[in-house]
Amino acid sequence: MSEPQIVRTKIVATVGPVSRAEEPLQTLVAAGVDVFRLNMAHGSIAEHQETLDRIRRVSDAAGRPIGVLVDLAGPKIRLGELPGGAVECVEGAEITFVSGTAAGPGEFTTTYEPLVKELAVGDAVMLADGTVSLVVEERRADRARCRVVQGGIVRSRQGVNLPGVKLSVAAMSAADWQHAEWAAAAGADFVSLSFVRSAVEVKLLKELLRTRGSRARVVAKIEKREALDNLDSIVEAADVVMVARGDLGVEIDVAGMPMVQKQIIRVCQRWQKPVIVATQMLDSMQHSRRPTRAETTDVANAILDGADACMLSGETAIGDHPRLAVEMMRRIAAATERQYLADRWQYLEGRFGRDETGAAVAAVEFPPPPSKLVEGLHPITQAVVDGAGRIAAELDAKLVVVASKSGVTAIARSKRRGAVPTVGVSDSPATLRQMALYWGVTPLAMDGWADTSDLLERVTAWGLAAGRLRRGDRILLVAGTGFGAGGHNMAVVHEV
Repeated sequence: MSEPQIVRTKIVATVGPVSRAEEPLQTLVAAGVDVFRLNMAHGSIAEHQETLDRIRRVSDAAGRPIGVLVDLAGPKIRLGELPGGAVECVEGAEITFVSGTAAGPGEFTTTYEPLVKELAVGDAVMLADGTVSLVVEERRADRARCRVVQGGIVRSRQGVNLPGVKLSVAAMSAADWQHAEWAAAAGADFVSLSFVRSAVEVKLLKELLRTRGSRARVVAKIEKREALDNLDSIVEAADVVMVARGDLGVEIDVAGMPMVQKQIIRVCQRWQKPVIVATQMLDSMQHSRRPTRAETTDVANAILDGADACMLSGETAIGDHPRLAVEMMRRIAAATERQYLADRWQYLEGRFGRDETGAAVAAVEFPPPPSKLVEGLHPITQAVVDGAGRIAAELDAKLVVVASKSGVTAIARSKRRGAVPTVGVSDSPATLRQMALYWGVTPLAMDGWADTSDLLERVTAWGLAAGRLRRGDRILLVAGTGFGAGGHNMAVVHEV
């Protein structure tokens, strides 16, 4: 029997008109989706509740925990209605933003009433995902006259970006509050906050969810210049981070986007926070059956940078080939991980080499050890997890098994990117669904094991049945001897 292919990078897929029915959801799960994203900018709460219920049914039928990420729209500024639905902005022409909802020829309105008051002469205004660019030349009490620097067609309700402009708009609108409360009541696994500017905004959403009894993990979407200025504090406050390259690529110089992506991922590694890379990863597959070479390289580089998950947006929400897009992302991840892990196996985790004097030195590890431990993780647990990873690699073990109530021990193992696959065992459905996002972790539901021996026996039986283990294989189990302050303080080697 050949061993099943293990893909460690997780896939997040956005649900939309082409994928919200039960059959397409089943198809996407079979193709490799780990977490589904519900975009609250579109659709009603009733529609999203129906979709969430379908996802839970599909997950149960597949026998695999599938996470649900509720993505709050946030304070996105959009154009008002335009004559005929679209207007061509000609380079050099003048466009005037006016307050209110009524606009005449050559005038635009927006969904953000204070916009005109908060603009200043010289500010840039970007429309249609940055394809149309304006600069403010004059501002009066109720209007701001702009000149078109880069022309193009804009349509009603398209987004407005204001690079470098500090807005007074609240982090969460009334609709966002309503959607967050629904997410908490519906049992969402992740809730993401759009256009984050400070750690305070992240903590506010966390508090809202906790006071409503939700265990959902908060995802901070990095898509504003202010978020980059406060990156460390935002990452510290968040449970998960998303590199939201759509609006971020408009808010900053698009030429700097690759290095900013790497910077965000490095900070997440230091703080032991899972990170999702999103937007236009396989964008051409909305209509094409094959991605461009640049897109496949982009996905591979995100994985090599340290992304825990890659996200599909329009590809699975409105695209012509949602299943093919998921399958392609999985294929790219598998090919990338094959080489990445082969490189890791050359020195294992902690293998010793020799310097120029012949003295033994430890190999440099990637990623580097975290500067901070994820919230709720005991230093003893981190040390045991790291030690178990080294032992597993030295013994050529087939699995590292982590028993975890909250999932933080699984995060600690995941962020070290060990070459040996990890199984995260828990009796909590919510924890298992959250583990579905963690790089390299296979969530495994298991109720009420009596002791370490019982747990090992049951994991072994699962591994043999799933083709993940054979007789003679070794397993490393990370567990605790009790419920003291030491957390997970034991690593056990088991031979099947």
